[in-house]
Amino acid sequence: MKKIEAIVKPFKLDEVKDALNDLGIQGMTVTEVKGFGRQKGHTELYRGAEYVIDFIPKIKIEIVTPDNLAQKVVSTVEKVAKTGKIGDGKIFVYSVEEVIRIRTGERGEAAV
Repeated sequence: MKKIEAIVKPFKLDEVKDALNDLGIQGMTVTEVKGFGRQKGHTELYRGAEYVIDFIPKIKIEIVTPDNLAQKVVSTVEKVAKTGKIGDGKIFVYSVEEVIRIRTGERGEAAV
């Protein structure tokens, strides 16, 4: 199994969620996060004073999927979340050793 973490722009969340739903992905965890990469931050003006926004708001989507679906999930997120502008985000793929559904005790892919 693979765990896929995608950091995307907030306005892309619904499009990514719908595209993954079309693939048959039944569950995901979504977190509001802040960070920066090459985009760095930016300066804003508030009541006449400038201040630096160091961390940019993003959305982190976490999905655990069987190995045979992982590449399809990655390519779907990459295609749907892309705007072509700086700050589109990143996708990370990890190996998952074990998954256990707490309620039933199911293990492995059955627990996903």
